[in-house]
Amino acid sequence: MEVAVDRSLCEANEVCIGFAPAVFELDDDEELRIVHPSVPESEVERVSQAIAACPKNALFTVE
Repeated sequence: MEVAVDRSLCEANEVCIGFAPAVFELDDDEELRIVHPSVPESEVERVSQAIAACPKNALFTVE
């Protein structure tokens, strides 16, 4: 699974970080950074929850 962010939608409200802090973080400019775009198997469920919970629908999977 690969995850990506639509920066035009993302408000960096940190909901995704709450679900998967090993995959998502904010950079020094307070913009979302995806630490592991190719999601480790151990984080797939958490990232899926983060995608579903994103209030701006800014996260998506890449095939």
